[in-house]
Amino acid sequence: MIQVKDISKTFVSGDTKVKAVNKISFTIDDGQFASIIGRSGSGKSTLLSLLGGLEKPSAGNIEVDGQDIAKMGDHRLISYRCNKIGFVFQNYNLVPNLTALENVMLPMEFAGVSRSQRKKRAETLLEQVGLTPDQMQRKPGRLSGGQQQRVSIARALANKPKLILADEPTGNLDSNTGEMIFDLLHGLAKSEQTTIIAVTHDLSIAGKTDQTFQLHDGRFTGR
Repeated sequence: MIQVKDISKTFVSGDTKVKAVNKISFTIDDGQFASIIGRSGSGKSTLLSLLGGLEKPSAGNIEVDGQDIAKMGDHRLISYRCNKIGFVFQNYNLVPNLTALENVMLPMEFAGVSRSQRKKRAETLLEQVGLTPDQMQRKPGRLSGGQQQRVSIARALANKPKLILADEPTGNLDSNTGEMIFDLLHGLAKSEQTTIIAVTHDLSIAGKTDQTFQLHDGRFTGR
């Protein structure tokens, strides 16, 4: 379960203070898929950075699996990001000189998983997201955008995270492929009992998620 209570994030530049996130609260259960919609500059990316432990809130609490990440030191935050969080990016962010299989194995190597176990889980995940054995051996440059995003999703699931954060996961895909990716994420949220929070501009897809939050000037304005 993800419990967020009254979190705020203020950035200071000289004499100017900008409150990018302003007293946001919400709860999302395990296995739920939530979406956040809002215009550029509304605070979406800052909110994802706070949830992912990349930024610390100026105020408030963020509990993931019973742990308040707002109170964690740097060392614990590194462990949190490695073991509790999976990231899915608009631009995929795959390592270009590694195969799809090796890209999914990589975060498990950082987590200390044995090579045989890394390979087995990576193959299982890639099969689960729809890649063939041949595609698993291809480097990102030989995969379509939709296939690369599937690899990115499998990589995000590698260490069995409690939370996946997806920043515009369909932004570089055509509408049909984007819808397939969202359906895939929704199914994985249920089967893996992983909470997924995705930022999107696509209202038709956001409407299919379990919860939708509208963000405007750092505040939720509707659900």
